[in-house]
Amino acid sequence: MSTVRHDWTVEEVEQLLNTPFNDLLFQAQTVHREYHDPNAVQVSTLLSIKTGACPEDCAYCPQSARYDTGLERERLMEVEAVIEKAKAAKAAGSDRFCMGAAWRSPRDKDMPYVLAMVKGVKELGLETCMTLGMLDDKKADALAEAGLDYYNHNLDTSPEFYGEIITTRTYSDRLNTLANVRNAGMKVCSGGILGMGESHKDRAGLLAQLANLPVHPDSVPINQLVKVAGTPLETQGDLDPLDFIRTIAAARIMMPASHVRLSAGREEMSEEMQAMCFFAGANSIFYGECLLTTPNPAANKDQDLFRKLGINSEHRVTKAPQELDEILAQPEQNADLFYDASQQSAQTH
Repeated sequence: MSTVRHDWTVEEVEQLLNTPFNDLLFQAQTVHREYHDPNAVQVSTLLSIKTGACPEDCAYCPQSARYDTGLERERLMEVEAVIEKAKAAKAAGSDRFCMGAAWRSPRDKDMPYVLAMVKGVKELGLETCMTLGMLDDKKADALAEAGLDYYNHNLDTSPEFYGEIITTRTYSDRLNTLANVRNAGMKVCSGGILGMGESHKDRAGLLAQLANLPVHPDSVPINQLVKVAGTPLETQGDLDPLDFIRTIAAARIMMPASHVRLSAGREEMSEEMQAMCFFAGANSIFYGECLLTTPNPAANKDQDLFRKLGINSEHRVTKAPQELDEILAQPEQNADLFYDASQQSAQTH
């Protein structure tokens, strides 16, 4: 098996990214076949459970309250409504249900509803993932105790370029959240966004940061910037598709056991580009026509592409706790769990 490393230098990663294209993809596909079924892709669905009015200033994000993007602010969804969405996702073929909230971090008053969502979705036999912003150790422990499988918190870019994109939280803040998630026993989902104006060295720096974590992220979402009118990056130039594919390949080589997710930006990718990404080692996608607030290919388009490529969905079903049965069966007797929790006032994972 390929050696699993946690000591990559940025210079090494730059050299890897500069490997002749055919050689790089051959190496990535070889590693991929050592650790994964080459024709299986893990399928997730992502739902925005609380949209807009985020106080952060992430330059790519239409959910920031600082930018006028025309996005309607929405309160935290009711638990029952989230579970109905999860049922639909499972029927469409998803194995993991991811829930995202546009928060800097979850408030104490919101946690009971968030925890009920985790338990309710697991009751359906789906894997669960959440992205709620920064977590302290207590909130991470509470989510783990509720049964949350994955927590998403992207590093976004290299430490050196980070300040050009976000000023309202530090790189250390992000790393601390990932440490709290690991320490609580949950699986880490963490990746970044390409095409924000970063340099070749910045892309290498992002991959080095991810691969040098104490444990490689179980899921590594690689996003292509979705340029949204009203955000500071709306006029950013297009990323070369070959640079995107190279980054997917390098991620596969550096984090061989991880699932590398072809994430935001697929709506702008041709079938040929997506096929090259799968060959380079991507083995996870999001189903559904919307990722939080940005477009995504419809599930039937993905199914058509899977058929053309001979790809199958990788089924990973968890056994859920039974304790929420009575709560969900009798919502009128548990009205507090079905209340619209937020009275005031995330590129994807």
